[in-house]
Amino acid sequence: MPESIATVCSIIGLLDDGWDGLGATARAHIARATCLIGAGRKLELIAPHAPAARAHNMDGALTRTPGWIEDAAAAGGYSVVLATGDPLCHGIAHFLVGKLGAARVEVLPAPSTLQLAFARLKKPWQAARFASCHGADAGEWQPDPLQPSPGPAHGLYGLMRAVAQHPLVASFTSPANSPDRIARALLAAGYGAPGGGEDLRLSVVARLCLADEAVFADLTLEEAAGCTFPHPNVVVIERRPQPLERGTAADEALAPVAAIAADAPRFGLDDLDYVQRTPEKGLITKLEARAVSLAKLALRSDSRLWDIGAGSGSVGLEASRIAHGGHVWAMEKNAGDAANARANARRLRASNYSLFEGRAPAGLDEWPDPDAVFIGGSGGELAELIALVLLRLKPGGRLVMNFVTLENLATATTALTAAGAAWDVTMLSAARSQPILDMHRLAAQNPVWIVTARKEIS
Repeated sequence: MPESIATVCSIIGLLDDGWDGLGATARAHIARATCLIGAGRKLELIAPHAPAARAHNMDGALTRTPGWIEDAAAAGGYSVVLATGDPLCHGIAHFLVGKLGAARVEVLPAPSTLQLAFARLKKPWQAARFASCHGADAGEWQPDPLQPSPGPAHGLYGLMRAVAQHPLVASFTSPANSPDRIARALLAAGYGAPGGGEDLRLSVVARLCLADEAVFADLTLEEAAGCTFPHPNVVVIERRPQPLERGTAADEALAPVAAIAADAPRFGLDDLDYVQRTPEKGLITKLEARAVSLAKLALRSDSRLWDIGAGSGSVGLEASRIAHGGHVWAMEKNAGDAANARANARRLRASNYSLFEGRAPAGLDEWPDPDAVFIGGSGGELAELIALVLLRLKPGGRLVMNFVTLENLATATTALTAAGAAWDVTMLSAARSQPILDMHRLAAQNPVWIVTARKEIS
């Protein structure tokens, strides 16, 4: 039989009712502790009940925690780490188990503050997605609507993506990433826009288990964005479907600004669903070419895509819905088209889509290496762009390009051949039915050449 491994610490979940809220087992562990570790607020609650323990404040010193525990164990002592609520729900327990080993750690959870928040709101929580933005202050999500939306490094990114994919989300917050900032981020991303077929509500439960506990239920985003909430707090965000009437005169008037319905397909949106350049509509990758191009990109749920020459944004935005756990970086040189792409991103609430206004290849060196690249327009630098993309593309990645002129097709295939890349071309020629009198005829669209290259895995 293998020799048993002794535990060297207990991670005890604690709420703001402190000692009074602990059970007998947790109190016994604290009584035997020689080393007591926790955030300053937690230590104030418990240290008087463990007078013989050496206290370590882990505010700003998380990485030192395993060392303190090992030092105590080497001296024959025992450590207690004080955590908030359930230490295995966006808490410290996962980190310490990874550093110390599961057999050396005991976890005694309290109810999660998220669980308690649902109890205060009288809402079932079994279908909820849990998130956290209890991190560094990364600033407002998008204070300037003309600037690109933030990428995955932003402190609110995980929460924004959770809201995009789940109708019920609960999240830990921080003093910087507060409920009002979260509400402003959701407004900036297009939630709450007219015509979207959904009602999004934000609830805040603050100072749980304290005498001044407060509940702010079912606020609109506009209401929450203008409030200051007591800290600490957690938020619950709920998307509720609402009837969406289509085809009325009012709908047509709202079309340029209204959100696209929350139940819209992941890809295959109608061309007219997109805001496009006027008075001449059509600067958009048509549905048929868009569908084939997206298939050729072979996107995964976590793919990172470059969309160069974004136009109205149709390819990149539908790619962002397929790669819902990834991100799309898009570039468009024409100011009017860039404005349309931004409007479309907001209508689709595409929080994993960042549009940059400029001319490639300038700025591409700041983007992360892509899994796939779509080129819908090049501004005259096509050969240079192809060479750059093939260098930056991840092994196994795809480069897909759409052309309507023979000259650009020739430039692309010549550049790919010179780079030693394998390529193929699909010519797509589609026709759509149109009414004529009481019958229908087929109206041909312009042929499109779809060029696909794949970077070999070395």
